[in-house]
Amino acid sequence: MPVMTDPEARAPVAPNAPLDAVRVEKRVLENATVRLEPLAAHHLPGLASAIHDGELWQLPVTNVPHPDDLPQFLADAEAAYAIGRDLSFATIDRASGEVAGSTRFRFIEPTHRRAEIGFTFIARRWQRTHINTSAKLLMLTHAFEVWLLNRVELLTDVRNQASRTAIARIGATQEGILRQHMVMRDGHVRDSVIFSLTRPEWPAVKAALQARIAADPVAAA
Repeated sequence: MPVMTDPEARAPVAPNAPLDAVRVEKRVLENATVRLEPLAAHHLPGLASAIHDGELWQLPVTNVPHPDDLPQFLADAEAAYAIGRDLSFATIDRASGEVAGSTRFRFIEPTHRRAEIGFTFIARRWQRTHINTSAKLLMLTHAFEVWLLNRVELLTDVRNQASRTAIARIGATQEGILRQHMVMRDGHVRDSVIFSLTRPEWPAVKAALQARIAADPVAAA
């Protein structure tokens, strides 16, 4: 399937848009500072370097793959894409061309017009920079203005305060705690915090994210 470039901003749409708007296709999403490319084999060396920066696989509150496991990580991402469930990206810093990390749409539900943004990880040197804010703006714009979703969810480990703060800073609302939600690699049974953004909230959230990026496009965290 060809990779298509998608603009950051599109015209508002009616809330009763057809379900076929949710076409899970490999698209490049980009703005002035970040480029989200559909995850592919040629990204894996750069992604391995990003994961080594901070030894992200060691963090107990995440499920970042070990660099040696990236071929299986890609295979799993492709399998989830093939059934229309997930769409995975390599996160690229446009100024340097470096792979800063990865992120994806997960559990895409066209019938209910919702999806999750998750499996996000960023190299330590790119954390608390423009990378996460710009990537989230791109993905949320695609979710609400291209796929016409009603709801986007974001989940994180209840113990991961840095992630919880970052999600709240993009304007998402914490809805509650999913108790005993996931079994982590070390056997810990995780409670997950669930956040969401909805279609009525999107215009204000979008404006705030754009203003933050415009104020400092390199350090917008």
